[in-house]
Amino acid sequence: MKIYYVEDEQDLAGIIKKYLMREGFDVTVFFDGESAMEHIEDEVDLWILDIMLTGDVSGYDIIKALKANESDAAVIFTSARDQDLDKIMGLELGSDDYLAKPYSPRELILRVKAVLKRQSHFQVSEIVHYDQYEINITKREIKANDGMIDLTNKEFELLSFFIKNPNKAFSREDILKHVWGDNYYGSDRVVDDLLRRLRHKMPELKIETIYGYGYRLL
Repeated sequence: MKIYYVEDEQDLAGIIKKYLMREGFDVTVFFDGESAMEHIEDEVDLWILDIMLTGDVSGYDIIKALKANESDAAVIFTSARDQDLDKIMGLELGSDDYLAKPYSPRELILRVKAVLKRQSHFQVSEIVHYDQYEINITKREIKANDGMIDLTNKEFELLSFFIKNPNKAFSREDILKHVWGDNYYGSDRVVDDLLRRLRHKMPELKIETIYGYGYRLL
């Protein structure tokens, strides 16, 4: 699998690249955001982005460009700054995981494998119809009567999870585990926020709130 790694600490980047290559990954390193921006349209499985980069382009700018380009690549953010602030911002923008510096190469490898495994779980060739919606799981596209619906990566993963498990009740903890992964640490209220945005974009989804527990797609 192909990984783009954006990190301006060259010694760290060199170490991490060696570890990733030992695991069989095809790794390209960019030492600044400007260079990475020139490759936004490349076919990549995963971007590992440091938030604070040398120059005018940050990791946030890169993920915004990826989403604007409708990239299917997974994203892991890293940062040495305030963890809660960066984690929330990264998840809001659609990142798949967050890792605070300093981190061990082995921990990053485990996160990379977990994210790519989750990503491949949603790549089943399948088209699902729900009410007025045609949901293409492979292309991650949603058609409605009035046109296309644009979802963030996390919104689509939440939708896919419900679509694949209709009429089953899930707790917030269940949803966190399946959409964010076992390594997520934070409030389960991110589930409520993400679901609120999904309902706004797809109002015909009949997602029942089970108060004090979680949600179910009817």
